[in-house]
Amino acid sequence: MIKDITLGQYFPMNSVVHKLDPRLKLLFVTSFIVMVFLSNNFISLAFCFLVTALVIAISKIPLKTVLKGLKPIILIVVITSILQIAYNDGGITLVDVWKIKITSGGVLTAVFMALRISLLIVMSTMLTYTTSPTSLTNGLDRIFAPFKKIGLDFHTITMIMTIALRFIPTLIEEVDKIMSAQKSRGANFEQGSIIKRAKALIPLFIPLLFNSIRRAYELANAMTCRCYNGGQGKTTMNALKFSKRDYLGLLAVILVIISIILLNIYCGEYNAEFTFGLAI
Repeated sequence: MIKDITLGQYFPMNSVVHKLDPRLKLLFVTSFIVMVFLSNNFISLAFCFLVTALVIAISKIPLKTVLKGLKPIILIVVITSILQIAYNDGGITLVDVWKIKITSGGVLTAVFMALRISLLIVMSTMLTYTTSPTSLTNGLDRIFAPFKKIGLDFHTITMIMTIALRFIPTLIEEVDKIMSAQKSRGANFEQGSIIKRAKALIPLFIPLLFNSIRRAYELANAMTCRCYNGGQGKTTMNALKFSKRDYLGLLAVILVIISIILLNIYCGEYNAEFTFGLAI
């Protein structure tokens, strides 16, 4: 399970998505997340799914890698689906045994929520898959640059966020090494009840905490030796500048947002009729 966490990893590829301006990708991911939350019917959600599939295909990221990133959230999806089934009593009753009551409305809502969470996770991870930490930091700096005029400097915040994302794969690799060392000494992390497996993970925390603190000190010393003083006087070797490809991407983002809004407005009534007919 630890190896399945791919958040924060960057996969260098020669694709159009990788070459896009990081500010455009941040804008697209943020807008897409908002649009997924605003989707109120299966038709608009299906359109979001098609957009996600298109982004994955253009980015040339292996589908296996993308699906691998969904494994850590399976438990969250299952729990969310169970809660939706348990507390939603709309539609017709499918199962009514003792205190267990499952309705068609609960099942449809559970499926809708599971798809929504999956789309949010996939598109969020696609941002880190296709954008290097340096580009991500530069993009955030440029986005928040206007706030400097009112005395707010977001450079420190963006640097912290980028470093945190950068070290997620490193910490995952560190946890995997510690677990392998503990297993060679007879530790068992996969058998027994949930409580026993949780207790078995306690010996991992001390060496992981020690190594994390050590890495933090090493990083701080390295930044100090390179005379890092925050965003003051910061320059970049490759200044961010929109190209024709980026403007076309911006147009595509606007069209996607407009399409989802229109689908929510004009297909909401149709989707309600479809759901009601399916329930009957």
